[in-house]
Amino acid sequence: MANNPPKRALGVWMCTALVVGNMIGSGVFLLPASLAPYGGLSLIGWVLTSIGAIALALIFARLSRMIPKEGGPYAYIHAGFGDFAGFWIAWGYWIALWCGNAALAVAFASYMEVFLPALGGNNVFAGAVAISLVWLVTMINNSGAKSTGVVAVVTTIIKLLPLAAVTFIGFFHVNPDNLVFNPENRPVMDSVAATMALTLWAFLGLESASVPAGDVINPEKTIARATVAGTLIASALYVLSTISLLGLMPASELAASPAPFADAARMMWGEWAYYAVGLGAMVASFGALNGWCLMQGHIPAAAAGDGLFPRRFAQHNKKGVPSFALILSSLLVTILLVFKYAGGEGGVKIFEFIILLASATTVLPYAFCAMALLAVMLQRRSEFTRKDWVAPIAMVTVGFVYSLWAIYGAGAEVVMWGMVLLLLGLPVYIWQLKERTETA
Repeated sequence: MANNPPKRALGVWMCTALVVGNMIGSGVFLLPASLAPYGGLSLIGWVLTSIGAIALALIFARLSRMIPKEGGPYAYIHAGFGDFAGFWIAWGYWIALWCGNAALAVAFASYMEVFLPALGGNNVFAGAVAISLVWLVTMINNSGAKSTGVVAVVTTIIKLLPLAAVTFIGFFHVNPDNLVFNPENRPVMDSVAATMALTLWAFLGLESASVPAGDVINPEKTIARATVAGTLIASALYVLSTISLLGLMPASELAASPAPFADAARMMWGEWAYYAVGLGAMVASFGALNGWCLMQGHIPAAAAGDGLFPRRFAQHNKKGVPSFALILSSLLVTILLVFKYAGGEGGVKIFEFIILLASATTVLPYAFCAMALLAVMLQRRSEFTRKDWVAPIAMVTVGFVYSLWAIYGAGAEVVMWGMVLLLLGLPVYIWQLKERTETA
């Protein structure tokens, strides 16, 4: 392998598609059903969560201008809090990435059952499909950042088409009787808290453009624009699609739907539309996996470049891709998938727990990044006037509270195991200290 510097190939459109594609994965196709019992109350949860996500997007935008380095959250936390915090976050974030990629591969195989019903009762067949998808996406990413960017743009457009069609055309088919603010008369505050917990995970990935900074054209401007634009696009589509589907179908019917967008499309246009939206869900899973696969290689590579991960993780191929980190991550994804599809209730439950753990661990860097903005500004305090601090402090307050809420919403057991996972990185950090001391 060669240690060639990555060629910059990602512009504003590709980075925005990466952000939107990573945020709008397979989950959005199911989320309206989960929110249906809360009716109009769910919109309050969406709005509050969107405000927190936009605050974080603005924080990432500022940090990307101040620290235009590869690694995204890892690079910012390393700059703000030093080696140990940088390693700690990179370690947990990397594990969360490849665990989450296993979930996306499973989602793709599940949606494929619409076209191949035999997948539903055959774990070997379904597992082969999921694992094959992982390595197909790995090959795409290993061929260079431009290939990844092109796939991100194409899949984002394809998956947005059915979502946008059902959302906007659905407004012309809305039945006002279906629009109920609180259909089950639940306590308002409890309902808002529950909907926020459900919607928090829909915004994971807003940091995507900042991770492959070494591949981004003019990263100081491009990453900031793509992060904010991608988060705004996703927020608007989330809120509008929820309103549309709540008006199209009664709450009880929507809550029972295994594929709400597909059922809404079939109601408006017929059977062919059901399959078209099912295909869109598969493309959503594929596109999100493509983007997250890019990140699973760049995070450990960035940490290795700073001497905080084993040196091999920093090795790039001739296309400028951190191929060792990428391939090792995909091997770990494959092991998880084999474990999931091996059969047995215990394996399935453990797999689902790992995915929830991965989601909680992904949010932890958001809390660190919020405070890292102030830490970096303090390090460069001579560059800022008193007025320059007002907006950052407001953004950090909202973003930090949002992140804490997300971690709290994961539950005590998941947070406990997340801490165990992070602590397992301590021996690796000590090993790296030894390696660096010997080199020095």
